[in-house]
Amino acid sequence: MQTIIPHLWYDTEAKEAVAFYVELFGGKLDWTYTITDTPSGDSDLIQFQLGDMTLAAISAGPYFKLNESMSLMVNVASKDEVTRLYQALSEGGRILMPLGEYPFSPYYVWLEDRFGLSWQLSYTPDLDKPYQFDICLLFSQEQVGLAQPMLDYYKDKLPQASVGQLSYYGEGEAAKLNYAELLVAGQKLIVMDHGYGGEASFNEAFSLMVYVDSQDELNFYYDLLSAVPEAEMCGWVKDQFGISWQIVPRILMEAYDTASPETVKTVNDAVLQMRRLDFDQIKEILS
Repeated sequence: MQTIIPHLWYDTEAKEAVAFYVELFGGKLDWTYTITDTPSGDSDLIQFQLGDMTLAAISAGPYFKLNESMSLMVNVASKDEVTRLYQALSEGGRILMPLGEYPFSPYYVWLEDRFGLSWQLSYTPDLDKPYQFDICLLFSQEQVGLAQPMLDYYKDKLPQASVGQLSYYGEGEAAKLNYAELLVAGQKLIVMDHGYGGEASFNEAFSLMVYVDSQDELNFYYDLLSAVPEAEMCGWVKDQFGISWQIVPRILMEAYDTASPETVKTVNDAVLQMRRLDFDQIKEILS
């Protein structure tokens, strides 16, 4: 089961962006729900599937902007498919690394689409399925050098976590970790230091969502991940590495698909008053 869900924040374009991604990759829209009367106004909340990955998106105002510090890495089984995806995703966007051959990939491109989401597409001829989607974290600016501490911390703290492939920069450079794989219950997070410092850092526009099934599980992740008290709101936390997380009861996310509008409004009104979410109170409202 996927442990970490990428959550994408848009101003007003979440529905348009998700429809584009689902059509492009042959994905699936799980559900859409409009939350009314939030601090950001009415917000479209969406859950969808691309390949084997579950993702979430929200339209919640212009407060945060997606950037290249967090991206979706897509290994692609067909070279022609890389070209097709590149042509579609690059329209109205910008290129970060041109399409071509690199030491680490025979056919690769890094781009930002017209909605601001960053994608890395790589031809992987031995892949046994059309696509493999992974989350990539790029430590930039003042966060350069924190990729290794982040890797070390979470491999010891997260359940069923281990380290996969590792590659380092040369001695004496501020950037230490060229490429690493943090495996969490089989799910891969790619972690890297920016070799040239970079221009973008983590923010709430691309957060990592963890679904939990009890208050004890919620408390475990909250205590593990929250390092910035002022960032705590409605289940949101920020860790010591600047990464934003959301710790959310699974039953709450399922309610957006199955519960009545009246029940969802009641539970949303309660959630908006919470910092650390109260699993039992949410469960009682939904029962």
